[in-house]
Amino acid sequence: MPKLILFNKPYDVLCQFQDEQGRRTLADYIRVPRVYPAGRLDRDSEGLVLLTDAGWLQHRIADPSQKLPKTYWVQVEGEPAPEALERLARGVRLKDGLTRPASVAVITPPPLWPRDPPIRVRLRIPTTWLSVTLSEGRNRQVRRMTAAVGLPTLRLVRWAIGPWDLGSLQPGESESAPLPDRNDTLGGMA
Repeated sequence: MPKLILFNKPYDVLCQFQDEQGRRTLADYIRVPRVYPAGRLDRDSEGLVLLTDAGWLQHRIADPSQKLPKTYWVQVEGEPAPEALERLARGVRLKDGLTRPASVAVITPPPLWPRDPPIRVRLRIPTTWLSVTLSEGRNRQVRRMTAAVGLPTLRLVRWAIGPWDLGSLQPGESESAPLPDRNDTLGGMA
């Protein structure tokens, strides 16, 4: 029977099962055999990772052509001007081209777990939380987008992928979820 696992990846954990340098990986948390992450999440990012042994589902989640929305909660340094938020929403020119339009909003600080280690805090520089929903997945895209508009990312938590979200999962926790029907669009943004 194919499996789908929702996992809250902690900070400083690699989104793979092996590491020759002895760093923490998914193998330190996931004990289900033959499941693989559908997409990646950087070592310095936290949040939702989906793992499955269903190849068709892994493709639907990870393939950029499917345009599956991914929502990130992003703590940035500074207070964003309306122009910066508009640029993020319209698309930002990066070295690898213009990003697709995104949904961007300032949010109240979400009720998250403390990060270990904590982010650096500057007493004279405020921070702001944003909700950013993308329909593509370039390498370190959210961090590069916020930096391009003058808002360095301090903390990044992936909250949702398509119809799945973290819910009440704490860092390092996982739970099984039912597999969607093969014909389900999974909330794609075509």
